Amino acid sequence: MALKLRLARGGSKKRPFYRIVVADSRMPRDGRFIEKLGTYNPLLAKDSEDRIKMDLDRVKHWVAQGAQPTDRVARMLEAAGVLAKKERANPKKGEPGAKAKERAEEKAAKAAAPAEEASAE
Repeated sequence: MALKLRLARGGSKKRPFYRIVVADSRMPRDGRFIEKLGTYNPLLAKDSEDRIKMDLDRVKHWVAQGAQPTDRVARMLEAAGVLAKKERANPKKGEPGAKAKERAEEKAAKAAAPAEEASAE
């Protein structure tokens, strides 16, 4: 049985609320799970202590049993200090698009032109 630490969605439409659960990977996202390990409320402020609540002892137990966290849960566990931080394999995701690069080049050219005129005088 392949175990996953993942988020199970609850809450109403446009008001998400997630449970952090350990479940068999073959079960549906919001379906049957083995144990509830915590909660995640993305609507709260990022610095709020109620945003993410986890039973870290149980999380460590399930990771030791071989449960694999999903990407989002792995980030939460890295922030809590349970897992070691790992490199992400999406270097192009944070890179600006072509039009944004063009705008940045134009802005840099405009900023450089007045500076050159001032130094020539």
